[in-house]
Amino acid sequence: MIETAIAWLVQTIGNSGYIGIFILMAIESSVFPLPSEVVIIPAGYLAYKGEMNYFLIVIAGTLGSLAGACFNYYLALKLGRTLLLKYGKYIFIRPHHLETVELFFRQHGEISTFSGRLLLGVRHFISLPAGLARMNIAKFSFYTILGSFIWVNILALLGYFIGENQELIERYLTFIIIFLIIAIIIIGVIYIWGKRLRASQDK
Repeated sequence: MIETAIAWLVQTIGNSGYIGIFILMAIESSVFPLPSEVVIIPAGYLAYKGEMNYFLIVIAGTLGSLAGACFNYYLALKLGRTLLLKYGKYIFIRPHHLETVELFFRQHGEISTFSGRLLLGVRHFISLPAGLARMNIAKFSFYTILGSFIWVNILALLGYFIGENQELIERYLTFIIIFLIIAIIIIGVIYIWGKRLRASQDK
C-alpha cells in the first residue's frame, strides 16, 4: 500500500511539476496537515531519474513554504488577537498570555522562526505566534526562507539518493530529525549565551 501511495505521489508531482510542488508545500506550511516528506522526497527521486531539476525543486519547495507561512502569519495578525481576546478564556488563554508571546517574539523571534521550520509538528504552526506578536515581516520571511531551504534540501537529497526505498528513508529521516533537534539545542544555547554576553557588556 505504501509503495502504491509513493508511486501515485511520484506520478502526481511529475504531472503537476514545480507549480504543484509550490502549491503542495504552501498547503503543508499552512494549518493543513500535509507532510512535506510526501511532497519533496518523491520530487527528489524524480530529479535522480532526470525528470525534474533538483534546484528548481528546492526553489519551488522553499517559496511554497514561505507562501504558506505568510498565510498563517497574516491570519494570526488580522484575526488571531481578536479571536483569542474574545474566546481565549474558554481554552485558558488570557490577555497576559498574548503579551508574553509578543515580548518573547520581539526578543527571540528570529531564532524561534528559524528553528521552528526545522522541527516536525512545529513548522506548521510557528508562523501563528509570529503573526500574533507582529514580528517584523522582513525578518520573518528571511528566517522562514532560511529554515525552509535547509529542510527542503534535506528531503530532496533523501529522495535523490535513496529513491523509493521507504525503509531506508524512514531510518535516515529519524536520524536527521534527532540530529536537527540536537543542533537546534546547541544553537539555542549559543544564542542565549551570546544574548547574555552582549547584555553584560552593555551594562
